[in-house]
Amino acid sequence: MKEIDARGLACPAPVLQTKATLQEDNPNRVRVVVDNAASQQNVQRFLESQGFQTQLEQHGADYVIMGTCEAASVAQPEPYAERQTAAKKIMVLCATDRIGFGDDELGLKLMVNFLRTLKEMGDELWRLVFVNNGVKLTIDGSEVIADLQNYEKAGLKILVCGTCLDHFRLLERKQVGETTNMLDIVTAMQLADKVVSI
Repeated sequence: MKEIDARGLACPAPVLQTKATLQEDNPNRVRVVVDNAASQQNVQRFLESQGFQTQLEQHGADYVIMGTCEAASVAQPEPYAERQTAAKKIMVLCATDRIGFGDDELGLKLMVNFLRTLKEMGDELWRLVFVNNGVKLTIDGSEVIADLQNYEKAGLKILVCGTCLDHFRLLERKQVGETTNMLDIVTAMQLADKVVSI
């Protein structure tokens, strides 16, 4: 059993530490301890993408993720592994819940209209990523939550920054998308044919 103590580390450090351990030691069993829910979700999802079955325990403020893999061979994480189709892959990065400066009410209306119109990109829309203030569009009460849920049901991968949700204390209110980390976001940028930043 390989033990990883990632307490006190901000995302994506716990995932990077776990990834490095799997690559260096190739363990069949791993035990990762983190101290926040965003890191717990990211580490657990990463281990599962590598073929590990996971169990979660909570001890006080600590989350303990136990991972077991019969054939320990580190695969490429699932969010990064889809390059088979010929269609262009466009990633849209939303770092705010408004478009432009000047009038916040207008900016919010523009963002709502922008997100509702994204479906016109068709199959080329490959990833929708929310960071910083943009994560507020993925929580209960958002004007576009139903639209985002429909995109997700149709197969669009939506990534929501866990560090940002933690910062705004919104992790429990997220209604759509996968809680993610900067490693997933940067790797998605590398795989995308084009990145549109809002």
